[in-house]
Formats: sequence, C-alpha cells, structure tokens
Amino acid sequence: MKKVRLSVYLDPKLAKQLESYAQERRRSLSVVAEASIASFLSPDAPDRMEAVMAKRLDRMSRQIERLNRDTGIGLETLALFVRHWLVAVPAPPEAHYAAAQAKGRERYERFLEALGRRLSKGPTLLREVSLDVAGTAEGALVGEGDEVG
Repeated sequence: MKKVRLSVYLDPKLAKQLESYAQERRRSLSVVAEASIASFLSPDAPDRMEAVMAKRLDRMSRQIERLNRDTGIGLETLALFVRHWLVAVPAPPEAHYAAAQAKGRERYERFLEALGRRLSKGPTLLREVSLDVAGTAEGALVGEGDEVG
C-alpha cells in the first residue's frame, strides 16, 4: 500500500520528545508519528482514556481509604491513652503544682525528641500495630469500652 507524504509543523519541544521516544524504541519518526495518529483517531481511544482514568481514581480511592483508616487508628489510640491517663494519674497537690509543671515541660520535650527520632528512622507504631493485628487470630486490639493497663 502506497503511503501519503505529510508535512507537519511541531513545537520544538514536542519534536525533541518525538525524536527521543523514537530513538529509545529504535523506530523511525514516521512509524512513531503514524502509530500516535492512529491511536489518537481510534474510535476506542476515549474508552482507553476512561479506563486509564478509572484505574487512577481507583488507586487514589484506595490511598484515601488507607489514610482514613490510619487516621482513625491514630485518633482511637490517642483517645484511649488520654482516657487511661486521666483515670490513672492523680492531680498533683497545689503545693507541688509548679514543680509538676516544670517536670511536665521537661517530659514533653523528651517526648518530642523521641517522636522525631522514631519518625525519622524507621517503622512507625501504626505499621507495628497493623502487623500485630494482621498476625492475630482475632484481628482485634482493644475492644470498644475496654480499659488499657
């Protein structure tokens, strides 16, 4: 079949991309351009684009679901800890209140340092908890309303 010659003008940046793509695939510019035009004009091109978009949206939905789950785990952990702390730790007497505040600030600084080290170096508590939960037969940590400690 005889081919028709076609001259087109391309943006220099696009021409460079076309050249690079053709070189990587070891194909001629004509073959790459012809395949690109055929793909663009193909009647199923919109269907393929929709499938690609659906795949991306599905991946993003799974990522958002994981983020929601992780956030929920973090909030539940914090709420359980705060509830336990409020029940277990008595209020300091008025005479020792200033010393207790100073000690609290010191502990908080150490907590922030420990948190920074843990986040920068490796597995987070969330990952450890997820692995522990996945490894248990029940698949549950502390049930709703359960006390810790």
